[in-house]
Amino acid sequence: MHIRTADQFPHQVVREDLWIPLPDGKYLYARVWRPVTDEPVPVLLEYLPYRLSDWTAPRDAQRHPWYAGHGYASVRVDVRGHGNSEGLPGDEYDETELADGEAVIAWLADRPWSSGRVGMFGISWGGFNSLQLAARAPEALKAIVTVCSADDRYDNDVHYMGGSVLAVDMHAWASTMLAFVSRPPDPAQVGEGWREMWQRRLEAVDPFIHTWLGHQSRDAYWRQGSVCEDYSTVKAAVLAVGGWHDPYRDTVLRLVEHLPRESGAPVRGLIGPWSHQYPDRGLPPGPAIGFLQETLRWWDKWLKPEERTAAPAGEKDVMDEPLLRSWISESHPPATVYPQLAGRWVGDGAWPSPAVAMTPYELPGSGPVLVRSPQQTGVDAGRFFPFGNDSDLPPDQREEDGRSVCFDSGALEGRVEVLGRPRVRLRITSDVPRGQVVARVCDVAPDGSSTLVTRGVLNLAARHGRDQVVEWEPGTTEDVTFELNGIGHAFPPGHRIRLALSSAYWPWIWPQPGSEAGWVLDPGASTLELPVRDPAADAGSPPIRFAEPEQAEPLGVRYPEPENQRPERVVVRDVAAGEWRLEVDPRYGGTRVYPDGLEFTEDALESYVVHEGDPLSASAHSAWEIRLRRPDLGWDARVTTRSRLRADGADFIAVNEVRCEDGDEEVFHRVWERRIPRTAG
Repeated sequence: MHIRTADQFPHQVVREDLWIPLPDGKYLYARVWRPVTDEPVPVLLEYLPYRLSDWTAPRDAQRHPWYAGHGYASVRVDVRGHGNSEGLPGDEYDETELADGEAVIAWLADRPWSSGRVGMFGISWGGFNSLQLAARAPEALKAIVTVCSADDRYDNDVHYMGGSVLAVDMHAWASTMLAFVSRPPDPAQVGEGWREMWQRRLEAVDPFIHTWLGHQSRDAYWRQGSVCEDYSTVKAAVLAVGGWHDPYRDTVLRLVEHLPRESGAPVRGLIGPWSHQYPDRGLPPGPAIGFLQETLRWWDKWLKPEERTAAPAGEKDVMDEPLLRSWISESHPPATVYPQLAGRWVGDGAWPSPAVAMTPYELPGSGPVLVRSPQQTGVDAGRFFPFGNDSDLPPDQREEDGRSVCFDSGALEGRVEVLGRPRVRLRITSDVPRGQVVARVCDVAPDGSSTLVTRGVLNLAARHGRDQVVEWEPGTTEDVTFELNGIGHAFPPGHRIRLALSSAYWPWIWPQPGSEAGWVLDPGASTLELPVRDPAADAGSPPIRFAEPEQAEPLGVRYPEPENQRPERVVVRDVAAGEWRLEVDPRYGGTRVYPDGLEFTEDALESYVVHEGDPLSASAHSAWEIRLRRPDLGWDARVTTRSRLRADGADFIAVNEVRCEDGDEEVFHRVWERRIPRTAG
């Protein structure tokens, strides 16, 4: 899709880098784009640890100047201990980060160029802390746009899924953050003291994996920062945005359900076909939308003076939009990337929607069925965080279906539109105390191809609640119920709806000891429930439309072609040994050369190994290489990290290593080895 580059705005724009003081005397590094005007203007804040002077600079250049050109001061701030900000790094979304965020909001509201009204936006980490700061209700924060974020830090983030350890992303993201937090400040911004700052930070580093695995059930650690604990604390207007190919999309459904009724906070939800990206970037799957224009409507409504919040003549008021606008994808053949998906936008004025009915589908068969999957089940799961790369999405599921127990509907006589979170009710008998249930819903075409629609997981020890660990009494039978991730999808006539059940899902889910035994399902007492939407619900409603994508001028970063680029995703099978290895290049950025001369190179490789018959053979590995170089300053800094996670029946065993160099001189080297008891995972 064509993305328009805007070079003319209602206001001229000026940019300034500055330091924001905190109550404890530290300073956070910030970049401010402001409109040229004598009038004070509202302020927009994006606040995250990903280094505004390099890592997010290309993305920042697309949106912050655009907002400034439309009459807002748009501000990008690095979290304490990251980028060029002072202080020491902490855990994600910790109390210090959020308290600093409140101080930043108050400081911005008090600037002479500020109207005193602040909005906050962000994707992923920035979307998380936007939502969490809204729950702290600082006086100046009037509205937020939270994209690809979560209201539940335990069960809807990168750590756990259905009470099970997320092997694929807990370890990968902890390893990524270990590399990220070890990067040095830039001497071009902080001066000669950069190395002393760097060494102080490095001495404070502790791998996140230690903390995250130290809390394997939903305890007070995860409740802190989880907005779902009390939605009524949110007072700001919330525009919640997600994508059906992003793991956080269920948060949008929960926010539009709970915020209006419980807190009175104005809220609207928007879910498109997108991956873990801003919806205007044009990355697969599309279609992209004019997201900046859509958010401008939100800011104008809530951040402009009261007499200016009415929509301009001929334009619909943003609060007259449906509570939830969702994309329903048409059936599509399986593929690992879709530049564009066919589908349509639908609107629901309430959630749960009266147009959606939970419809039960009985499972064929009446006798008991053993579900005992080989441990490599899941190698075709795709990426937990799709970013729009060529191999991100799940391929044809026929091989995965063959490693699972499948229940198919008959060929559909009519179209079935699904919108929301499917649910399974299963009667299970288990002879072992630990295990997991994985449920996938697939769209099976007449040619037999199987497209993954959605999935869900339950750690059987968490069946009575994610905050409890209740082992299964061997030999007993229980009914368990859990939801799958939300989806908008249309099954056409002639296709079949498939429920695939497995007892393993590596490397998404870390296997439980003894889980190779599987469990027994009673199909006659089990059902799949689909949220079926009435396709006639939109009759008479105006069509939902968005402007074409538009952004500010690109930053002008060069991306040299790598000399020897490895494949993004490779599965290697040792047939004789029964071992499977998945190798993943996450493709975060490669080499970039910035207009100011900075050369930034990063290379990462993740690998996941398991023996098809042994859950204790599972191991995850991550290797990172980062180089930052300024030839004009003679600056050449390198970061190397290595991380490995494995487990025996009693403990997780984590080994992490960081090595940092200034030119040819090693300035830091440390190895952490930690055994962490397996309490729930």
